[in-house]
Amino acid sequence: MKSNIKTVNAYIATFPAETQAKLQELRQLIKKEAPDAVESISYGMPAYKTHNKPLVYFAGYDKHIGFYATPTGHEAFKKQLSVYKQGKGSVQFPLNQNLPLQLISEIVKFRVKENNELWK
Repeated sequence: MKSNIKTVNAYIATFPAETQAKLQELRQLIKKEAPDAVESISYGMPAYKTHNKPLVYFAGYDKHIGFYATPTGHEAFKKQLSVYKQGKGSVQFPLNQNLPLQLISEIVKFRVKENNELWK
């Protein structure tokens, strides 16, 4: 984790160009699907919240991008995510493959809906 980083731009800038491109692609998709989300750095990685509740996080690594949609986002898409290496509340998208943008989009929309329902 990069604990001294204060902005998402600064975080992404610490990676090689190819990884930066994928991180930016992921960032833009999250912003598109969750336009009201507040972007920050939390736990040393890019974080997005709606209604002051965690939405999703992501992190760059040497060989993959970690995506964290809290346990509910992963549980709801368990079958679709089963082709990727996972941990508790995380999934790893290999850098040598295209990001599954449609799947990520669906997960972010699901989390936005969940947070909106909790807020009501």
